[in-house]
Amino acid sequence: MTVRHSFTHFLLLPCVALLLLPLAGCYRSNMQQALRAATIQSPEPWPQLLAAYQPWFGNKSHMNVGYSSGDAEVLRKQIAQARQLGISGFVVNWYGPRKEFEDGNYAKLQKVAAESNFKVAIQYDEAVDSPGSATDAVLVDLRYAYDLYIGPQAGPSRDAYLRLNGRPLIFIFPKNAGTNWNQVRQGVDSWPMPDKPLLIYKDFDGQYNGAFDGFYAWVNPGKGGWTPDGNNWGEDYLRYFYTTVNTKFPDKIAVGGAWPGFDDRKAGWSRNRRINSRCGRTFEDTLRMFRAYYNDSHPLPFLLIDTWNDYEEGTAIEKGLPKC
Repeated sequence: MTVRHSFTHFLLLPCVALLLLPLAGCYRSNMQQALRAATIQSPEPWPQLLAAYQPWFGNKSHMNVGYSSGDAEVLRKQIAQARQLGISGFVVNWYGPRKEFEDGNYAKLQKVAAESNFKVAIQYDEAVDSPGSATDAVLVDLRYAYDLYIGPQAGPSRDAYLRLNGRPLIFIFPKNAGTNWNQVRQGVDSWPMPDKPLLIYKDFDGQYNGAFDGFYAWVNPGKGGWTPDGNNWGEDYLRYFYTTVNTKFPDKIAVGGAWPGFDDRKAGWSRNRRINSRCGRTFEDTLRMFRAYYNDSHPLPFLLIDTWNDYEEGTAIEKGLPKC
């Protein structure tokens, strides 16, 4: 798929086009309107909108979506599209130097983002290929990120790295690899201010919650689990997330979540999991959910859209939303 359409207006597609675009539906929603209606508050716009980004397209181990994530012109177009929607940053799936293709594409994205005052941050996938030494591997990877992307030696592109109150945010995607996050916390605390990172963990971790500065929500069908019809779209999960972070961790950073659906049947790692888009209502409902828990005197700082371009798991908003 190539990036061609503005999100501001969508064409009415004849139903015969479904032969070519089987997942698109006959209509595309006006996503700009949906985002504005769900998230912009008076007197200030909050929360800051972010979108999860996959940097691996162009690698033969992933599906062909019509572009390479390492093409600077593609990156510029994607950033321009995201800015039109009010999205101010990409949170990029990142494995450290152990995946050279993705790491190189992240470096290009950060440089392009710096050209237009767009923000990026890494979503670090916990190291799983170092049995018995996961903690050391994580510390090495994060130090690599500091040296190349965050710290003063990273060069001018470091200005594009996402920060809160001057400190960089690192999102953690856990893989149950046995990392001792208390040791990781001690390690990154040695980084000089203001570059000592804020570690933001997916959901919650009963053993190491104290090691993290905040938590973020991620695609989840809720307590009913995955069903063939995909009708568990995550309402109870998001209510649990917002309630828990507000009541148990009121002093930590909360990053809300929203998603258009989920369908991993195109992925090489498919487990036949699905969340029904419900004709665009899944995206609209997940976007609005935070409003019941936050207000102008208690604002949500960030809302992460899951995802910008994960076509393999059916969560991409890059091309718009399906409508029935």
